[in-house]
Amino acid sequence: MLFNIPTLLTWLRIILIPLFTAIFYFPEAWFSFPWQNRFATLLFVVAAATDWLDGYLARRWNETSAFGAFLDPVADKLMVATALILLVHLGRLDAVLAVIIIGREIAISALREWMAQIGAHKNVAVSMVGKIKTTAQMVAIPLLLYHDTFADIDIQRVGTWLIYVAAVLTLWSMGYYMRMAWPHLTRGGR
Repeated sequence: MLFNIPTLLTWLRIILIPLFTAIFYFPEAWFSFPWQNRFATLLFVVAAATDWLDGYLARRWNETSAFGAFLDPVADKLMVATALILLVHLGRLDAVLAVIIIGREIAISALREWMAQIGAHKNVAVSMVGKIKTTAQMVAIPLLLYHDTFADIDIQRVGTWLIYVAAVLTLWSMGYYMRMAWPHLTRGGR
């Protein structure tokens, strides 16, 4: 179904990306520096919440669809990649970490597509390490966007540690998925 509540929530995530990006390019008279960070953090958290909510509602209301299954991960990857690129641009994230995370997302998406074409998509279904990686990433990115202290906690430092954890889990999960696909890769896709 192209237009049900879960799919509309997914579309909302995609629509938020230009606004999320533009926040850092608005004239300073519109947003002072700390408010840019706070508003960007809020938008990212809203996007992450809609990611959970659209999946929950689709399953609960039995409104899952092939289109929704396609669009949901695309929206997630676009939002995360946009946030990582902005964080690199703002000097809050090392480009190598962004390349690791974004590169893994592209590689595993392509692997899943190929595995689905040969009828082996269950071999690369989402794993627990992938879920933990996503959680670490979705907590780290808002902390890096917030870029301020909160109750004497250096949010930037906590976010930096978490994004390193996410990068390690990114490589680990990629290794896991590649290992699961390896028998098919060595047989030339049979």
